[in-house]
Amino acid sequence: MLIQNLALYEDKYYIHVNDEGDPIYYFFDYDSRSADINMQFQHLHPFYEICMPLCPRTTIFIAGVPYELQTFDVVCIPPNLLHKSKYPPGESCKRLIIQFNIPKTIPGLSNEYEQLLNVYHRDVPIFRFDAQMQEKLCSKLNEIYLLAPKTDPLRDLIIHQKFIEFLTLIFLKQDENLFSNESQMSAIEEKIYSVASYIHAHYPEDISLDSLSKHFGISSSYLSHQFKTVTGFTVTDYIQMTRVRNVQALLVDTQMPITEVSAPCGFNSFSQFNRVFRKHTGTSPSIYRKQHRMQHLEFD
Repeated sequence: MLIQNLALYEDKYYIHVNDEGDPIYYFFDYDSRSADINMQFQHLHPFYEICMPLCPRTTIFIAGVPYELQTFDVVCIPPNLLHKSKYPPGESCKRLIIQFNIPKTIPGLSNEYEQLLNVYHRDVPIFRFDAQMQEKLCSKLNEIYLLAPKTDPLRDLIIHQKFIEFLTLIFLKQDENLFSNESQMSAIEEKIYSVASYIHAHYPEDISLDSLSKHFGISSSYLSHQFKTVTGFTVTDYIQMTRVRNVQALLVDTQMPITEVSAPCGFNSFSQFNRVFRKHTGTSPSIYRKQHRMQHLEFD
């Protein structure tokens, strides 16, 4: 089927090129999501990701900040950045998720690939283009979609080529970005999400309910109540979960000893770290590392 006469779509249509830990890796996930399976907390992963909603009224949270998306917006999420999507009640929402790794050390092209990935490091890495540009982007994705089931011996190479063309279009047209975050939140929701964003930016520091209430000029009791109402988490649990997610990234993506990963993420002691990590993951840091270690750390 075609979404708005632009994007080919079939539910649960998956395209794989290589494995997650390989220097070149692609996973195209055409699927639908609904409000009843919204993520509880933000997650991160060691690869690059593109999220393209194929329906209106999707919200994405990036480092605690909510952004309201429209159909065919392109969200560029770099490795190890906390994020989650939220879908509205009612009919399920179609979307395309693209996860990928591309090598950054190709002789003669390293600088070009680095420049290409700079679109992921904008303050707000979300792109909304006019109808003509949307058609060009969807055309590249449709070529990949149609190529995927073929047994062409150059299939993987052509998918890589077409995706680089897709990224290149975004890079060349990034100054024509029309995205603006048209928030429909109340004043208190905006305040609470500014607190959440602050936590994401300052989680390695000594932050607490009291220090946050002083920083934002809100009483501790009011902040505690409203934070739980808006986010579904207590302030303490939100701080702990943000720290734990960042520890998980260090456990998977680095060779740092387990005894050293906790301090850079804001834990005051190793015993506190062990207790909080087990509370929020249900396992120990060492077991988590063994289960999630990437196969090829040199290509992070």
